[in-house]
Amino acid sequence: MIKTVQLEKRFGDLTVLKGIDVEIGKGEVIAVIGPSGTGKSTFLRCLNLLEEPSGGKIFIDGVDILDKNADVPKVRQKMGMVFQSFNLFHHLSVLDNLTIGPCKLLGRDRSEAERKAIELLKMVGLAEKAASFADELSGGQKQRVAIARCLSMDPEVILFDEPTSALDPTMVSEVLAVIRRLAKEGMTMVIVTHEMDFARDVASRIFYMDEGGIYEEGPPRQIFETPQREKTRAFVNRV
Repeated sequence: MIKTVQLEKRFGDLTVLKGIDVEIGKGEVIAVIGPSGTGKSTFLRCLNLLEEPSGGKIFIDGVDILDKNADVPKVRQKMGMVFQSFNLFHHLSVLDNLTIGPCKLLGRDRSEAERKAIELLKMVGLAEKAASFADELSGGQKQRVAIARCLSMDPEVILFDEPTSALDPTMVSEVLAVIRRLAKEGMTMVIVTHEMDFARDVASRIFYMDEGGIYEEGPPRQIFETPQREKTRAFVNRV
């Protein structure tokens, strides 16, 4: 589903990502963990070209999205992203937040888009908030709306950038419950997170990032119980 070959990202003289080679299969849930400042969010942002890589290749479903002839908007529609700061449209109702993309970008008619939006709001437990505005929601509710909005575009992959870091501890579990449900339904996901118990519970593989790359990867049990490399051990013991 996703493949990177020698993916690099530099900001001036600072190299943040150094030659990352990964393959992520359909239906996999990858949790990306590691200390702050090791390029986890930059890695995600490069995958959907919110940051332009400095080198390497990115294949989504076999298409090199860095090829100058690639239909990037079409490929990006396969990939949704959920941010730590929600990024909802504050001047629109919850329902309008969920219908604007399908209507404007996918060409759906309004009634079809609304029907799908209500289904998604039911799935995240917020059908009663359809007419509310973002400012009237709690942080956990905003993030669940953001996930529903992402799903309204029928993505094949969802990238989560610290989806619970801006939330009150009491609201974290309601957002993680939605992500767990998506994992059970087979959604391909890449999740940058500091929630180690959640990463261990929901991920099929863990990427531990350090030194500008995927320093160690493996199933959760290996990474958390028998890490093979020194910095992974130090990080796991610390958290």
